[in-house]
Amino acid sequence: MRLSTATSNTSNDETHKRLEDIRNFADWLLNIGDGNINPTDDGISDIQMLEDVLINDVKDPIGSIINCIYPDYLQNLGNPTYYQQRAILAPTHEVVNIINDRMMESLEGEARSYLSSDSICQSDRDSDFNSELYTTDYLNSINIGGLPKHNLSLKVGVPVMLLRNIDQSGGLCNGTRLQVIELCEKVIKAKVLTGTHVGKITAISRMLIVPSDKRIPFRFQRRHFPIAVCFAMTINKSQGQSLANVGLFLPKPVFSHG
Repeated sequence: MRLSTATSNTSNDETHKRLEDIRNFADWLLNIGDGNINPTDDGISDIQMLEDVLINDVKDPIGSIINCIYPDYLQNLGNPTYYQQRAILAPTHEVVNIINDRMMESLEGEARSYLSSDSICQSDRDSDFNSELYTTDYLNSINIGGLPKHNLSLKVGVPVMLLRNIDQSGGLCNGTRLQVIELCEKVIKAKVLTGTHVGKITAISRMLIVPSDKRIPFRFQRRHFPIAVCFAMTINKSQGQSLANVGLFLPKPVFSHG
């Protein structure tokens, strides 16, 4: 229904073909959900993916999906609208970092690295606290969702995403995408790409970030810029984003029941 509404501004011929494609795709998805494609007694079915949604060049899968979702991206660094509705989605931060690092390496210019300052929260420093268990090197190695990497490497022109709410009234919210325009020592200047303040120039400074991930058995804080490179992002992080050109890179099984 949402895709049908998005095509209402096109010409009649284009609208008719587009709506027909959408109906066929929607029927295919519904039949998968209802278990009507290759049904079996044990509930496990093999489903053939539609050819028009696949990238068949598997010699260099990362390079293939980059060329498909970001064609001529080196020539479009000065075009903010180019990055507004494009993204590569992957299931894990490890895969996302590989894609982001590869794309950033291909950009001209020298990268600038920013290191975080990590420490255990004062509230966890009780009498039983053993500082030898949580060394600085160990804290620096923690890489989880919603937390910037310890070593944040950036170049001018790179699209980034905010990981925290900074100024909601000014459009700087968790999930807002921006494009780096200047790398300073104390701040990072960037241009807003999404939301209600597109084109706004802002300066992002370091802040204290305490992750809420329950898998960490202690509380620690990271003082860093609350951003992450976002040529690619995790599937979870893409929720709430408006994207028109999306690539799914799934190097290992990702789907589960429900």
